Amino acid sequence: MTEIEFRSLDEIEWRVDEGDDGTFSGYACRYGKKDSYGTTFHPGVFRRGLDKQSYALLFMHSPYQPVGTFRAEERADHLWIEGRYDDTAAGRDARVMARSGSARELSVGFVRTDLPEWSKLAEMGDDERKDVVENIRSARLVEVSQITARMAAVPGSKLKTVRSVLGDLYAEVDAPTIADRLREERERRTAGTERDQEMRERRRRAALLRITAAGGA
Repeated sequence: MTEIEFRSLDEIEWRVDEGDDGTFSGYACRYGKKDSYGTTFHPGVFRRGLDKQSYALLFMHSPYQPVGTFRAEERADHLWIEGRYDDTAAGRDARVMARSGSARELSVGFVRTDLPEWSKLAEMGDDERKDVVENIRSARLVEVSQITARMAAVPGSKLKTVRSVLGDLYAEVDAPTIADRLREERERRTAGTERDQEMRERRRRAALLRITAAGGA
């Protein structure tokens, strides 16, 4: 499961300094708050999924439009970030938009590391599967993006970005949702069961033909 997912919460708070140093800081993710996908991040979710090196602050989740860098820190009830805008046209524009309010929301890009294989997820009962899917307990941070106002994730939207094979590029695809994956797994199992039944029926008919031939001999 390597899909990058995005989440933006309504209560994200961050501050862009008024001075000339271009720094910013604040909450990139709050724990214990249900997001627009109906999922909840739990304390310690990024405990094993943070790099000590700097991350890129992107604009609208585009890997081709970095606007700054930041470092992330796991805290008791939130993910804290501190960084600086790049001294580039894109960085300066992003800073202006953050301060004006036209693009002052943050969205976290991450890969879940707490989900079992799709086959195991499909075997779970509805309540158990719902608990696993809706509660994010372990994840790897990929990036944080500055996004335009009111562009938070829409409930039910499909994931639109996945990691490439090289790991440092992104490809726009119509990636399946978890519900799509589960449906595909059920269909695969159903098809496998039908094939097994067909093979058993063929073997039964072959056995009857052999018995009939032997009796006629």
